[in-house]
Amino acid sequence: MEFDVVIVGAGPAGLSAACRIMQLAKETGQEITVCVVEKGSEVGAHILSGAVLEPRAMAELFPDWKAMGAPLNTQVKQDKFFFYLSGKSAIKLPNFMIPKPTHNEGNYIVSMGNVCRWLAEQAEGLGVEVYPGFAAAEVLFHEDGRVKGIATGDMGISASGEHKDSYMPGMELHAKYTLFAEGCRGHLGKQLIERFALDAGKDPQHYGIGLKEIWEIPPDQHEEGLVVHGLGWPLSESGSGGGAFLYHAENNQVYLGLIADLNYSNAHMSPFQEFQRWKHHPETVKYLEGGTRITYGARAITKGGFNSLPRMYFPGGLLIGCDAGTLNSVKIKGNHTAMKSGMLAAEAVVEALAQGEAAPADLASYATRMEASWLHEELYTTRNFSGFMHKFGILLGSAMVWIDQNIFGGKLPFTLNDSKADYAAMKPAAQCKTIDYPKPDNKISFDRLSSVFLSNTNHEEDQPCHLTLKDKDIPLSTNLPLYDEPAQRYCPAGVYEIIEDDKGKRFQINAQNCVHCKTCDIKDPSQNIVWVTPEGFGGPNYPNM
Repeated sequence: MEFDVVIVGAGPAGLSAACRIMQLAKETGQEITVCVVEKGSEVGAHILSGAVLEPRAMAELFPDWKAMGAPLNTQVKQDKFFFYLSGKSAIKLPNFMIPKPTHNEGNYIVSMGNVCRWLAEQAEGLGVEVYPGFAAAEVLFHEDGRVKGIATGDMGISASGEHKDSYMPGMELHAKYTLFAEGCRGHLGKQLIERFALDAGKDPQHYGIGLKEIWEIPPDQHEEGLVVHGLGWPLSESGSGGGAFLYHAENNQVYLGLIADLNYSNAHMSPFQEFQRWKHHPETVKYLEGGTRITYGARAITKGGFNSLPRMYFPGGLLIGCDAGTLNSVKIKGNHTAMKSGMLAAEAVVEALAQGEAAPADLASYATRMEASWLHEELYTTRNFSGFMHKFGILLGSAMVWIDQNIFGGKLPFTLNDSKADYAAMKPAAQCKTIDYPKPDNKISFDRLSSVFLSNTNHEEDQPCHLTLKDKDIPLSTNLPLYDEPAQRYCPAGVYEIIEDDKGKRFQINAQNCVHCKTCDIKDPSQNIVWVTPEGFGGPNYPNM
């Protein structure tokens, strides 16, 4: 199938790009065909975000978004920021101690899954073809090395590699330009960064793992519009970075979660268990008691910022949104920046397509547009965040971020780099303090399998495993004695297990449980685990995350 533009991923970046291309095509009188492929069973099925949305990009894309019915219904009314001292105490920080960009006046508590569903409706109304359930499995190239498009994965292949009765070959989607908007640690984006050396001269990308639940709580415990953020316990006990959030949305619901930086060093640390512990803190549990947990999910977050941002253009296409890493870590927000990156991509694409046969292979004009935009300024002024937090720790690092943002406006006369990859930060288990995690009480805290059940995760069981090992012997020959196989702890879905029976120990991969968070692909200390796309429709089916 031939299109002018193929977009991989129906998230905020991809859908904003699609909408803006069609808007510009109408303004310039061009006929442009746009196709969006999405591996989730429906648009929004794989979207997971906090989320407090800054509406700046939305207002640029659709100035009358309120009249159009965009699902931004709960405006932030109050900000609270806590430093958790222990499992029983916390200090509420006064507003003047919070970095200016972290404040949320004028922002909205949203379900980004629902926002993306709305954006998809607008895209289709503008003439975009949106295909959910089709996983982009391979990048296609012209003979001269330009990106030609993508191929979707074959359906109906058994675990042994044979064609089942349901076999259906993948499709090739060819385009003049292909935009990759897969989100954090995109399977194809990762390959493109390596192939075209897009990260040359950049800091390695840094990541976090975000775990989230939605609860319905008693009305007298609900404060619609309240936003709570916090640092410190329990992550501080293992020397890990990150923080927690709790947002009071509409309909007596709260969105709560924990983000653990993936540069942590303690091999015994489990982000999932840390999240369950945090829910028992008095400042959290007071909202949850008597409530009902509705859903659960997890997703890695690209948070290296400006210093880790790869070159986003290459022959035949662009990397946009979190596939490149446009999240603003100081604001703890990446949706408005992803949308803006997609809109800038649309401008570059439409301008190039107007040149017909003379259209350039490289959309270098994207970089020019990026540098002249508020997106570049926003990311540049927060460029030192990761360096401060990773090098100086939570207390001193937070103080340095405050000085940088509140006194210097992000314009300190130096750039602090962080050149150590997250996977290389882990220490051998024998050198780390063990952590005794309490058993779940099944009221506030829960186990992983019951949590995964709430994510509606499903994969066709008889298909090739999409969690591949470069060397199948490594988990037991190297990682297990040294790191006590950390995959069984950092995975938020119980995918990885060490099974011991009368035949000895074996490494088991329960791919059916995978919520597509990508943490294993990022954090595995031997970089042996490679996440590839499963069949379309597989993975979580988040209703409103």
